[in-house]
Amino acid sequence: METVDVRVLREARSWHAQGHRLLLATVVKTWGSSPRPVGSMMALREDGRCVGSVSGGCIEDDLVHRYTRAYGDGAMAQSTPELVRYGVTADEAHRFGLPCGGTLELLLEFQPDFETLDALVRRLESGQLVQRTVYVATGAVTLTPTSAPDAVRFDGLTLSCTLGPQYRMLLIGAGVLAEYLATMALFNDFSVTVCDPRVEHLGNWSVPGVQITREMPDDAVLALAPDTRTCIVALSHDPKLDDLALLEALHSPAFYVGAIGSRRNTSSRRERFIEHFGETTTSLERLHAPVGIYIGSRTPAEIAVSIMAEILAVKNGVALPAALSVEQVKRRLTTSIA
Repeated sequence: METVDVRVLREARSWHAQGHRLLLATVVKTWGSSPRPVGSMMALREDGRCVGSVSGGCIEDDLVHRYTRAYGDGAMAQSTPELVRYGVTADEAHRFGLPCGGTLELLLEFQPDFETLDALVRRLESGQLVQRTVYVATGAVTLTPTSAPDAVRFDGLTLSCTLGPQYRMLLIGAGVLAEYLATMALFNDFSVTVCDPRVEHLGNWSVPGVQITREMPDDAVLALAPDTRTCIVALSHDPKLDDLALLEALHSPAFYVGAIGSRRNTSSRRERFIEHFGETTTSLERLHAPVGIYIGSRTPAEIAVSIMAEILAVKNGVALPAALSVEQVKRRLTTSIA
């Protein structure tokens, strides 16, 4: 699986190379509720074919009506970008399926430069992180290498978006829980690698689209070279394996490091790391353990939901309340029972 951005841009490049006219639409501003976040992209061809999404579907339909030959002469002949806004009035919001009070603004780029588009796709395919800047007055585009993701910025004159490789997930342990979590991660546009040196555990792996490695977990972390778009989750239940991965992951740029285990096992791990491996209370603050948020999960599928929810919250910069901590909730439940 690849990122939506890469799919949209690659398809736009392909259409351009085939001689089609097209436009590239990017969500640049939202007010109130919005179906798609800022930075969402779609490409639209002159015959009405499109890829990607900027809304729940109604706005895409309107763009097809307004800018393609499918419903008239189309209007893709212009060369400079255009700003369009949807949902200004309650009637318009209802018409376009926007939530109550929702408004969004799109930047439409007509027939983007092929050489620049091709260079961008090639960089993204090679795993580079790129800042794409569009100058609204002229439609000119610059591509700048960057080392860290940045928020989409639009000031009316320029649009800057950081585009790059997929978020990555490394799972230690190839059990049933890992299969459910890997499936959810794939649907959330993560590239997933599963590490398990135990041949008997990998023998039953059934999720396609996942990279498999039989390296020792610490070697797998080093080989992955975690960056700020990487999360690492230890699920093997074997301290000899999980600890190896965690000790490497805790000192990497990974945005999320988690480990499954009971409160007792988690406490023992923390003590072990401090006493024997030189970790500190501060360094262990990065460790999400017991992993996940508390939703009363019991089955592997439910536990995977709780883990994926926590990972996405951290990825999206959402501070989770203490009331959702597995450790704190279980401590309260134990105290109330006692």
